[in-house]
Amino acid sequence: MHCPFCNYDESKVTDSRNSSETNAVKRRRECQKCQRRFTTFETVDLTIQVRKRNEFYEDFSQEKLIKGLDAACRHTRTSHDQVRNLAHKVTADLMERQIREISTKELGEVVMKHLKDLDIIAYIRFACVYRRFKDVDQLLNAIQDLIPKDQFPEGSKRESEQTEV
Repeated sequence: MHCPFCNYDESKVTDSRNSSETNAVKRRRECQKCQRRFTTFETVDLTIQVRKRNEFYEDFSQEKLIKGLDAACRHTRTSHDQVRNLAHKVTADLMERQIREISTKELGEVVMKHLKDLDIIAYIRFACVYRRFKDVDQLLNAIQDLIPKDQFPEGSKRESEQTEV
């Protein structure tokens, strides 16, 4: 590890801590030449290929996921820290699966599973982009699926439960 101050290539680790939230190891280091201290973070190199809808592949990027989640969570009560934690949970899910490739459909479902528990509005926003709703009826059906059946007023039915005449 090169010292960011003098560029010397030898340092010693003075403190090391695991961070399960960020899937990283935080290390305090001291340069052997200038004795200045600095912090490094070691993360797992997650090499999962995401198969896009157009059949092209790209590397999974947690930062890209965070940007998409930030867009869905904009103007909600969800903080950026909550978004980052959600992205870390999704990454951990992918790592637990021990897969080398995932489709955007599967990845979107993993994200939506976690997002549903965090913020319903952000979940609907994400679903609009991810599921590419063609009309308002598809959006309404997605919203109705979020509402438990016992919360519907007496005598009313979900649109999906109504029969066509």
